[in-house]
Amino acid sequence: MPRGASSTMPKPAPLPPLRKQDYEALSEFRHQLRRFLRFSEDAAQSEGLTPQQYLLMLHVKGSPGRDWATVGELAERLQTVHHAVVALVSRCEAAGLVRRQPSEADRRQVEVHLCELGEQCLERLAGRHRAELQSLSGVFQVAHISAFNDGQAG
Repeated sequence: MPRGASSTMPKPAPLPPLRKQDYEALSEFRHQLRRFLRFSEDAAQSEGLTPQQYLLMLHVKGSPGRDWATVGELAERLQTVHHAVVALVSRCEAAGLVRRQPSEADRRQVEVHLCELGEQCLERLAGRHRAELQSLSGVFQVAHISAFNDGQAG
């Protein structure tokens, strides 16, 4: 914005103070989220994988519009730094789960693709995760979440 210019965007209305039920709803949401994440960690480990290896393969396969991802995209999805993803890809590559391939569109980028073993492991794990999410469909909710989303908590 140029110096001296004023913003024309309206400021959001201040939210009312949190109530006891808001804390309870947030606590329940975090509890259910942690239960699902614990399930995911245990499921990955039962396949001989780390949770990060599972997530890397999931994000490769779940890349919108294609079946591969760049290291930069994976770093964003995993919410970690580029060099940590490079190391994770190296471990997955050594385990026969993924392979790197130079991008044909931009030789500076590296594409990460699933190998057959990675596809098989991911299919088993993703199926278990889908079933777990379906079993939690009536539980994995936050009471009064619409109040948080609509700014009506008050």
